[in-house]
Amino acid sequence: MAVALLRLISPVEIPSGLNSSEAIRGKVWSPKYDNLHRKKPTWSLCSVYTDSKYACVGFEPENNGNFLIRSSLVANPAGEVAISSEQKVYDVVLKQAALVKDQRRKMNTLIDVKPDMVVPGTLYLLREAYDRCGEVCAEYAKTFYLGTLLMTPERRRAIWAIYVWCRRTDELVDGPNASHITPSALDRWETRLEDLFAGRPYDMFDAALSDTVSRFPVDIQPFKDMIEGMRMDLKKSRYNNFDELYLYCYYVAGTVGLMSVPVMGIAPESLATTESVYNAALALGIANQLTNILRDVGEDARRGRIYLPQDELAQAGLSDEDVFNGKVTDKWRNFMKKQIKRARMFFEEAEKGVTELSQASRWPVWASLLLYRQILDEIEANDYNNFTKRAYVSKVKKLAALPVAYGRSLISPLSVRQSSVLKA
Repeated sequence: MAVALLRLISPVEIPSGLNSSEAIRGKVWSPKYDNLHRKKPTWSLCSVYTDSKYACVGFEPENNGNFLIRSSLVANPAGEVAISSEQKVYDVVLKQAALVKDQRRKMNTLIDVKPDMVVPGTLYLLREAYDRCGEVCAEYAKTFYLGTLLMTPERRRAIWAIYVWCRRTDELVDGPNASHITPSALDRWETRLEDLFAGRPYDMFDAALSDTVSRFPVDIQPFKDMIEGMRMDLKKSRYNNFDELYLYCYYVAGTVGLMSVPVMGIAPESLATTESVYNAALALGIANQLTNILRDVGEDARRGRIYLPQDELAQAGLSDEDVFNGKVTDKWRNFMKKQIKRARMFFEEAEKGVTELSQASRWPVWASLLLYRQILDEIEANDYNNFTKRAYVSKVKKLAALPVAYGRSLISPLSVRQSSVLKA
């Protein structure tokens, strides 16, 4: 602890005109949190158990007799497999799982640890940094923030810190200064991330995340991959097939699961393997991102972007011009039905594993899953017109979903296994 706290207050870059007190109180960085125009990931992922092609990116979960092993449900209609894309994600998942396994082994080993020396005043500054992260989360992710209040204090603070970093990263390409962002700016942001992981935070928000990654087995690669997703947005506006789109969805949304699950924790009674939990955490991120894409087709088209598989558009008898013209036809309806079906398959896979999380972490994840999935229902209710009508979930429906999410959060992995056995 002493080493971590010392690192938190060592070299912090402070712009001219600000003293150190002002910097740590949040005046180094205070962006305007506008509604983002790029398809924002939802900062909440869960642990799931699945062996679907894309949800598991090639990993074959251990069949221990307690879970149903399913064949690929969400494969590219063309049957193509992008080995490099799958392997890239798979390697990150295995690395994160290994970190968690290592921490568990250490926790199970009795070690005589001497008390840490705490630098006077450091804990107060760090606590203030976490509180500021919580304020940001409360303002811009109200439902999720409410659910985090059920977590242990240490876990909810860590989730707040991760949320803020992800939002700041997203702002780089969609915030007020997005037009001035260059690849070199993203390179500098990645260097700053490396410093953060090394215990050299630049400001109060960095300090909160630096402390978080020192406490939990979080690997840096998912954070780097999210930055790579921002780079992709700067140079790419078309995706040839679903394999390419899947990799993009992993970068900007699936990564959040690998960041968050180590903090949220896995239920002690869970029998799922560590690899399967972290591997399948991608499913909800992919589902959320696909939902964002389908919701924002018209908005993206007006910016010259199409986040839809080009080969599947062609198979449906559609082209970029059809998307830009924004006319709802039978061809478009049939195309959208298939895209929505794919997104729902990812949600179904994600839903099976929410109970693998520690109980205190389940409610915000369930709330996010239930609410986000309803966006697909709203697209259908709009007769698949996602060109000029924005699908959104009403406040009444949101309020109705919260008690349902809370009820489901009380269901333990043991109960789910017993129910599956009875049905079998």
